[in-house]
Amino acid sequence: MDKPFSQACENNKRPILAVLAPLFREVDFVLEVGSGTGQHAVFFAREMPWLRWQPSDVAENLPGIARWCGEAALPNLLAPVALDVGGTWPVTESPALFSANTLHIMSWPMVERFFTGAGQLLGPGGLLAVYGPFNYDGQYTSPSNASFDNWLKARDPASGIRDKAAVDALAEAAGLVPLADHAMPANNRLLVWQKA
Repeated sequence: MDKPFSQACENNKRPILAVLAPLFREVDFVLEVGSGTGQHAVFFAREMPWLRWQPSDVAENLPGIARWCGEAALPNLLAPVALDVGGTWPVTESPALFSANTLHIMSWPMVERFFTGAGQLLGPGGLLAVYGPFNYDGQYTSPSNASFDNWLKARDPASGIRDKAAVDALAEAAGLVPLADHAMPANNRLLVWQKA
């Protein structure tokens, strides 16, 4: 296969869609931060044709995302754009943001920049939805998440599973209030905040 592929994306796309479709029912544009392979972008754009989906990622991942998007040829799926959360964001406003499996890959300063950027892009009532593993009160939610966190930190000491209270504090500082916390398969969560 000439396109990048993630089995995890295939496994989680439908459970994520079940949360996003009603959440984004009145939304006409979504910026996806960290589109990875591009599989989510294609699937969500196809399943939510009323909105325009903007994939983004660091520059080196754009060719793979572009292959998925080009093959899908969906009128509401935009060409991927470069986005480094520590730099200038390519979009200046958006009614909704989505990101999957990114916060545990970023360093903590980049997680801080992510929430700052989200707060700046979202207008009143804007939505931020983030999928991935999270700790609660400093505790892992499963043995598999503990093993995953150890693997992450062995690969990059600056990465790791984030604590929900810590990201809630960053969201609050960015003007976002918690809206929902959905339990997802494989010990993941889908957290939603709304701009006050």
